[in-house]
Amino acid sequence: MNVDSLVQNITPEIFERLQYGAATGKWPDGTPLSEAQKEQTVQLVMLYQAKVVKSNEQFTINEKGEMVQKSKRELQQEFKADNEIARFSENDL
Repeated sequence: MNVDSLVQNITPEIFERLQYGAATGKWPDGTPLSEAQKEQTVQLVMLYQAKVVKSNEQFTINEKGEMVQKSKRELQQEFKADNEIARFSENDL
């Protein structure tokens, strides 16, 4: 199985488990990851983020494996758009 097909077969539920394992060093059931599992889990999380997830993280990995850093302006625009429910002028109140 090639890397692209592996990543495409990761479900959101599996991705959450992989993220948990990468962040804590253990699976959600408490089983510790071996050093090899930790390395592979981090790599899978990065690949999934690069190829599937549209992440609003400041630092991400693109499809070529290069680190991408968003500017402060890009992050502010994303957070503003995500958090805005409604906009009113003083005349509306």
